[in-house]
Parts: sequence; structure tokens; C-alpha cells
Amino acid sequence: MPLWSAALALFLAMLALLCLLRPRLRSPWGRTVGERTLLGAQDRDDEEEADGGGPKDQFSDGREPLPGGCSLVCKPSALAQCLLRALRRSAALEPGPRSWLSGPHLQTLCHFVLPVAPGPELAREYLQLADDGLVALDWVVGPCVRGRRITSAGALPAVLLVIPNAWGRLTRNVLGLCLLALERGYYPVIFHRRGHHGCPLVSPRLQPFGDPSDLKEAVTYIRFRHPAAPLFLVSEGSGSALLLSYLGECGSSSYVTGAACISPVLRCREWFEAGLPWPYERGFLLHQKIALSRYATALEDTVDTSRLFRSRSLREFEEALFCHTKSFPISWDTYWDRNDPLRDVDEAAVPVLCICSADDPVCGPPDHTLTTELFHSNPYFFLLLSRHGGHCGFLRQEPLPAWSHEVILESFRALTEFFRTEERMKGLSRRRASFLGGRRRGGALQRREASSSSNLEEIFSWKRSYTR
Repeated sequence: MPLWSAALALFLAMLALLCLLRPRLRSPWGRTVGERTLLGAQDRDDEEEADGGGPKDQFSDGREPLPGGCSLVCKPSALAQCLLRALRRSAALEPGPRSWLSGPHLQTLCHFVLPVAPGPELAREYLQLADDGLVALDWVVGPCVRGRRITSAGALPAVLLVIPNAWGRLTRNVLGLCLLALERGYYPVIFHRRGHHGCPLVSPRLQPFGDPSDLKEAVTYIRFRHPAAPLFLVSEGSGSALLLSYLGECGSSSYVTGAACISPVLRCREWFEAGLPWPYERGFLLHQKIALSRYATALEDTVDTSRLFRSRSLREFEEALFCHTKSFPISWDTYWDRNDPLRDVDEAAVPVLCICSADDPVCGPPDHTLTTELFHSNPYFFLLLSRHGGHCGFLRQEPLPAWSHEVILESFRALTEFFRTEERMKGLSRRRASFLGGRRRGGALQRREASSSSNLEEIFSWKRSYTR
């Protein structure tokens, strides 16, 4: 039996033990693994879900109720109203019949283990970086779907760049999202980091948790191939650190129209230090060790490989790989000063929709892991908080795709229409200003100056109208 098959079987066995020993297990957050973090019994949850209300916690202030027991947490603005209308019309959020996949651990397990069938057809490109490293771009080219819809009438198909989790595993939901996006008229492409998912590690350097330098070069290449197409970003799980770091560092020069994070990890340092429930911690750690074992000889000159493969937690593994290096060791504090995904979040100038679940067994309870002030104060960040869904699950009965996929693509469509409307109003204001200016050329200078000032205000007010 291959090594990876044995490791996968071991991971499945541990998760099976988790289900059997669930009442006895305690997570690092002081609760039973998978236990609801919100106050109230199940009957009260059902009543709230029937009323359309979301989880009652510290997010209660400034939230908007949505169908299916979800809620939207955001700062009021014109853009927020547009997104809220789109979500309230979404059929994906409508409550359906409960299935056997409703449990958080089953949702998470199916997401990480089960393959998608049939899988998409991928065309791989290797992109050589400035330091001679390699990253991979998997373009989804099939299967071709009859009646394929275009994202927006009369416009070029948009590019959807998907960033998998930081462990490098290509999951069922990532492939499902790409298939659905291809059907809706997008050009989906999957970004793989150095040494991940078959991408060769040609230099002894891996990508730190929140370093977006490689992603910047990939986006530049995608813009070169599709210069006029809109670009959207989607991250899965811990891949959100890369997406948020990129948006923060690039600001208004990110070339991105909109972004979404599925079960994002926002407080990354605290997440590593607190640790995950042991089955997930051991499973993710084992997956990373197996993936890097093939490069053990190449990494010996820069990393203490014996310490790396003896690590017993994700934090120890991260420290051995990026902090306790032989060439340039740094402290744990310095590492997170450079890689915290929220270090430049105030510079982000792109709407970001974060989809989270209150029963996420990997990230933990939302009142401990989500930064409420980010969604209440930043007009570009929106939190869709669901009652159920696990970690990156949000599954429905087959053959329906995960409802998070539907919501993301619908929100991107709403953003496109919103910005197109704003551009159209900008053009009308310009034409009106030109017409009125031509008719008033013979008027007094004072009247012309007042008219010009009024028209300028009318023209440029749209730029910030959706962030007020």
C-alpha cells in the first residue's frame, strides 16, 4: 500500500474515533468538539431559524437577517444594501430538508476526503518566479457544459482565481466551485503554491503562511493573458491568509473586482497557538509531513529536517519550517509581524464576502475567532454567518452543489451589476455636465464657476458612494 494511502486510512480512522468518543473530547476552546458555541437549546435554534434570524451572539448588533437562519454582518452602505438584496433573493439560502450531512464533522470530513465525481479537466501551467521558483496554475477547461451562461451580458467572461487551503490539498469543494463557475461562464483557475499538489520545489524556499509575493506574480501573469477580463478571488479555509495579505498589500492596485473567503482563518496566530481538536491537528500535520517528505534532502541545507518531521503540532511545524532556519532564524513574533493577514487590512479596497459557520470544528466559535470590529467598521468586508456548515462544508443533498458556491457567484454578479450601474451614472453625469457647460458659455463667470463646482461634485461623488 502506498504511503499516502496508509496515511489517509489512518486519518479516516482517527475521525471515526472522534465520532465515537465525541462526548468525552474537549477542544482547546473549553467545549465539546462540535458542540454549539451559542447559547440556547436546539428548539430555540429551530424557532430562530423559522423566524429568519441568525445566531445570537456578539454579532447581534448591526446584523441583517437572511433566509435559512443566516445573518449578514457589515457596515451600512449602498454596496451593503445591494449585496443584502442579492442574498435575500438567493434560492441557495432557502432552508431545505435536513440531511445526514447536517453534522459539522460530517460536513468537514466529506469536504476534505471525498472526491468530486466526475472531476474537471485541468490544463496546468508552471509559472517561473523572479527567484527561479515555480508555482502552478490549473486552468479548468472542461467538461464543456451545454447552455453555458455568461457572467454578464455583453461583457468578457470573468476569471475566477481559487486559492486552496494552506496545506496544499485540493478538496472536493474547490473542484465543485470550479465546475459551477465554469458552467456560469467564468474562467476558473486554481493557484498552487511551491511544492503543493505536484508543483515541483525547484528551490529550497517555501511560501510562508501570509506572504503574497508569489500570488502577486501569478495575478500579473493572469492579467497579461486576460487584460480586459474582470478578476475575482476565492479562498478556502486557511488559504484566506494569502488572499487577505494580497489585498492589504496591493490596496487599490490589486486588479481585483471582488473576493470571497470560505471559512476564513482571521486570527491566525491565536489559531496556531491554541491548536485544533486533536484529530484535525494530527490529520493536517500528517498531510504536510507526507507532502514535504519527498523534499527532505533538498531542504536539509536550510531547515532542520529532523526537528521538522518530529514536530507534534502545527505550530511546531510552522516554527521549524520558517522560524528556526539555518540561514536566517527569526522569532515567532517577527514571523507574525510579517505574515499576519490582517496587518494591512485597512488598505484593502475590494469588497470581500466571508462565509463562516457557527459550528465550525476547525476554526472554533465565531465569538473567539472572528474580528467583529473588522466587519462593523470596514465598508469593504461582509460576514455571512450561518448556523450550520462545518469547516468549508456548507453541503446540501446531492446533486446540488454546496450552497456557499451559489452564494459566492451570485454576490459576484451583484457586485458586477452594482459597479456597472455606478459607471453608467458617472458617464451620464459627465455628458450632462458637458451639455450644460456648452449652453452656459455666455453666462456670467460667477454662474459658470458655481455650475462647474456643482457638476464636479455630482460627477465624483459616485466613487465613495458605496462605502459610506
